[in-house]
Amino acid sequence: MDPLSSDEIARYHRHILLPEVGGAGQQRLKAARVLVIGAGGLGTPVLQYLAAAGVGTLGIADDDRVSLSNLQRQVIHDTGTIGELKTQSAADAIARLNPHVHTIRFEERFSPDTATRHLAGFDLVIDGSDNFDTRYAAADATEAARLPLVTGAVGRFDGSVTTLKPYENDADGLPNPRYRDLFPAPPPEGLIPACAEAGVIGALTGVIGTLMAMEAIKLITGIGEPLIGRLLLYDGLAARFETVRYRRKRSRAAAE
Repeated sequence: MDPLSSDEIARYHRHILLPEVGGAGQQRLKAARVLVIGAGGLGTPVLQYLAAAGVGTLGIADDDRVSLSNLQRQVIHDTGTIGELKTQSAADAIARLNPHVHTIRFEERFSPDTATRHLAGFDLVIDGSDNFDTRYAAADATEAARLPLVTGAVGRFDGSVTTLKPYENDADGLPNPRYRDLFPAPPPEGLIPACAEAGVIGALTGVIGTLMAMEAIKLITGIGEPLIGRLLLYDGLAARFETVRYRRKRSRAAAE
């Protein structure tokens, strides 16, 4: 691993002080290559905190442009970037925050057709998208590529986070669950309204997005217990967290 410069040692001093992270953990962060799907409500805090943490390479996949209505929650963008590609706006903000971070931009939506190109060279994926098509595409592609996936979602005042490594086994030797074990199929179209229709409280995306960034930091540095097989639920109005455990479903062939 590349040594840390004197500037990086000063910048990440509070990380390095932590015995669980230290210099070795910070070097792992520097060497990490993380793809973030979506530079919107959830992708914003993920990108900001991973850049601040010193993740060496951040990929940004988004085909949208910044609009005025984004700014209530997508705080990596600002009034001056309205009309810009979100990937460009986010990359510029990251460069201002931490010049040690390299960004790679994909100005197209993540899909089964783009997955191979988008995933190449990355070792961790974070899905901050706002639609089920992208979530299922990310889950299927990362499982096939044997890449860990942190995925989150928000409603009006609530959100959820989980981490997926279905290509590995748990402590009991059983396969870790897939995204489809948690959500077997997308809901019928129109059943769950988009935030443009239902609304979303801006700070909620910060809560869930920073939890996703924390999961990524744990995976990269090897500390703590990631949310594998656990769905973390947050109710913003009640200020309550709950955790739901889920497991790999047995196939019909295995059951017989």
